[in-house]
Amino acid sequence: MTTEHQPSEGEARALAALEASGLRFRITRHGPVRSLEEAAAARRLPPERIIKTIVVRRGDDDFLFVLVPGGRTISWPKLRALLEVSRLSMPDAAVAREVTGYERGTITPFGSLRAWPVVADARVAGHPVSIGAGAHGVAATVDGSQLTLALGATVADVTEAEGGAGDA
Repeated sequence: MTTEHQPSEGEARALAALEASGLRFRITRHGPVRSLEEAAAARRLPPERIIKTIVVRRGDDDFLFVLVPGGRTISWPKLRALLEVSRLSMPDAAVAREVTGYERGTITPFGSLRAWPVVADARVAGHPVSIGAGAHGVAATVDGSQLTLALGATVADVTEAEGGAGDA
């Protein structure tokens, strides 16, 4: 007996937005993962090609998405300089869900309740990457350069190696 996958509301929204974007993508569904390395193995990509979508607050009702490659974290000084602001913060999980429609761990620019601006780290472009698709264990593999174009992203060096180990 085969059971057809019934997508969650978030996954359905993300998939509809991906389809509407015109991007070529491949969906990967896998069970729970506990680390970047497990996610990379499940998606058959190197860890640095797994893209985290981080919600950042610029001001009252003013948010943006930052696309961060695996093994990296936002460099707050670089991001503040790019955006020409003196303060940025990360909203708590409840606010992030309220402004995107996605819970943490499932956030993606695709199908967000509002089309917030996107900043993509410069390392996203130039090769296949995997970005969340609105549900735990669901991701879309896309061309990173096409991804940044489809999202109208500002592409800039806005990350640093996790643990402050500098660039590899």
